[in-house]
Amino acid sequence: MSSYVIVGTQWGDEGKGKIIDVLAHKADYVVRFQGGNNAGHTVVVNGEKFILHLLPSGMLHGNGKCVIGPGVVVDPKVLLEELSVLDKKGAKTDHLFISDRAHLIMPYHIKLDECKEKAMGVNKIGTTKRGIGPCYSEKITRTGLRIVDLLDMEVFGEKLKRNLEEKNQLFTKLYDEEPLNFDEIFNDYKEYAEKLKHRIIDSVPEINKALDEDKFVLFEGAQALMLDIDYGTYPFVTSSSPTAGGVTVGAGVSPKKIDKIIGVMKAYTTRVGEGPFVTELDNELGELLRQTGGEFGATTGRPRRCGWLDAVVGKYAVDINGLTDVVMTKIDVLSGHETLKICTAYEIDGEIYNAPPASIEKLIKAKPIYEELPGWVEDISKITNYDELPENCKKYIKRVEELIKAPISMVSVGPDRVQNIFINEI
Repeated sequence: MSSYVIVGTQWGDEGKGKIIDVLAHKADYVVRFQGGNNAGHTVVVNGEKFILHLLPSGMLHGNGKCVIGPGVVVDPKVLLEELSVLDKKGAKTDHLFISDRAHLIMPYHIKLDECKEKAMGVNKIGTTKRGIGPCYSEKITRTGLRIVDLLDMEVFGEKLKRNLEEKNQLFTKLYDEEPLNFDEIFNDYKEYAEKLKHRIIDSVPEINKALDEDKFVLFEGAQALMLDIDYGTYPFVTSSSPTAGGVTVGAGVSPKKIDKIIGVMKAYTTRVGEGPFVTELDNELGELLRQTGGEFGATTGRPRRCGWLDAVVGKYAVDINGLTDVVMTKIDVLSGHETLKICTAYEIDGEIYNAPPASIEKLIKAKPIYEELPGWVEDISKITNYDELPENCKKYIKRVEELIKAPISMVSVGPDRVQNIFINEI
């Protein structure tokens, strides 16, 4: 049995898509276990950029079976559009399947997302307005529509009618918006069902059977630890659990069947949207990191907030996920800086914190305690051997390892799938 989990250790955008793509060539299955099309995984192959939102990042190798798992929320319109883009580029798509237990994002989820964000004004969460939160909310209240419902349009229609009646009451009476039309939605989803029904499977027994037969299964998450619904900077978080623990419920496998848990960590820190960000550099240096690193959202195009590496968050990610390995990405972006900083603790009202507090009000007041390290000027994007890295770069990697108490087994020195340096075998 061989199974890897790939998770983000910060606020997302760490480069998980690339790392999954690098490892996927040997996988029999690549399984996405949570999130929706609020994710944006960028994969560069032979200089060509692919941005995937719902599709597993392992799609582009075409070897293993790619599965959208039970814990994912699926907008079928977006899914079909992504498949169409890959088809037009000549990429293989017939290896993509969808769990019948995954929940469906409906047009009223998207409209409700927009209405809520607008109504909250300055207190908005900063969602991507893709309907993710409302879909997960409906899942928890046990009124959601699932992929399996597309296989029986009579059942689908009955459930849609009940849900739409309630949502239209909200739109017209609470938000002063126009109601949505049942026939339009039903006909659209009937068409989606026809195009997707051959991809719908009961993924749980199939994935477990594969693991029992010692096949290689790669589990991929979207977003990252600090956007986790329980452990992130709540309420400025996503609506699911992008942690290693999320795999067991999002894919339907026992934690005993997981061999390696690989955390992807950017060599500095970024986040998109609202919420506290202790090491944020809201200055020229932050803008330099943004421009050098191309830090703009793959899903929305929003400029990412940039800051120094936060080892408090890194250690927190190691503890919660039980990381066996860490992959450090975009370390090439730090080239050219005379001095680098790593946040080793927070100071809040005179008290030292070695882990992020639950209180968002406290976290907003947190001041980073920095440790300074000498930087390097060399371009490292063409280096393929760890020993060839500048000494200060190796010292930076080693110090991060010491602070987070986990091995950095690979560093990425550029966006292409071949721009990697393996320090330990993964």
